[in-house]
Amino acid sequence: MYKLLKTQGKARRGEFHTVHGTVQTPAFMNVATAGAIKGGLSAFDLKDNHCQVMLCNTYHLHLRPGDTTVRKLGGLHRFTRWDGPILTDSGGFQVFSLSGLRKISEEGVTFASHLDGRRIFMGPEQSMQIQANLGSTIAMAFDECVANPAEYAYAKQSCERTVRWLVRCKTELERLKNEGEAVNPQQMLFGINQGCCFDDLRVQHMQRIAELDLDGYAIGGLAVGEPKEEMYRVISAVEEHMPKEKIRYLMGVGTPGNILEGVRRGVDLFDCVMPSRNARHGHLFTWNGIINIKNAKYELDEAPLDASCDCECCRNFSRAYLRHLFKADEMLGMRLAVIHNLHFYNTLLQRIRDALDDGSFDAFYRRYVDLLDTRI
Repeated sequence: MYKLLKTQGKARRGEFHTVHGTVQTPAFMNVATAGAIKGGLSAFDLKDNHCQVMLCNTYHLHLRPGDTTVRKLGGLHRFTRWDGPILTDSGGFQVFSLSGLRKISEEGVTFASHLDGRRIFMGPEQSMQIQANLGSTIAMAFDECVANPAEYAYAKQSCERTVRWLVRCKTELERLKNEGEAVNPQQMLFGINQGCCFDDLRVQHMQRIAELDLDGYAIGGLAVGEPKEEMYRVISAVEEHMPKEKIRYLMGVGTPGNILEGVRRGVDLFDCVMPSRNARHGHLFTWNGIINIKNAKYELDEAPLDASCDCECCRNFSRAYLRHLFKADEMLGMRLAVIHNLHFYNTLLQRIRDALDDGSFDAFYRRYVDLLDTRI
């Protein structure tokens, strides 16, 4: 259940109450695709870095170790030792990302596994069954994410099919819970708004899925190739039609600046692989902009990555040492960098919440929206 505490313009400060704990919003969800953060971080590392929600990937966990295996081991919470809320995506994004390996029909999507090429079928019912086996706090509805730019006629057809799939998802998840087949009998379901960059399709689709009275609503199909100005325009167009009493999630976004723009437009939840992926390549977020730690200018730099950061990396190690670890291909470098970036993102969201609490969000937004995305 979502509780709206206060607003500043469109920006919302709230609490999201779940069976696995309360999430203070706006919040960033840390992406643990296969049940772990790439870079050698465990659930306990996430807790140490103020993570509130862990996000896992339905498609990848279905392939290995297998959702039935996770079920036998007690579900994702027991398996990973993460005791907070977990959101599982539906597998729908793989409809987009594995476009060369799939075929879409009314029933669902046939994939060729990216691991071994075997044929896999996933539709709304299969997605709900897999997520019920995983036992996540929040299950995402199965949808089609269409690449931008798209033809209007195809985007409209896809939206209509996604609504039909959503109805099937809701029916199947209710059946699984009622018949005692869900690891988490209080599992929530979020619907996903689609429609590419066509405002009329976005609004119509949002109005239709809002009628289903789901636990939360996501905006999907953005940050997939369109200019950021189009993304912001779509968010603003959709936000007016999203239920005010339900939590809102912008999928797969993004940079610190993207997040500030999203909060300013009324978004509550975010996720993105960017902080961990960029960290593994030495690109590190700081309160003064983005550092490439591999640059030669850091060879003798004994300062911490960010003097205002209290993560494990910044408390203990210098830029020179971290650069050495990357140059020597030591795994510790990657781990420390990922810890730093996730700590930065979670701290950013905490500072956004603090600014909303004390009425200073507009000033915080103006100070940091461009600065945090600037490369030093």
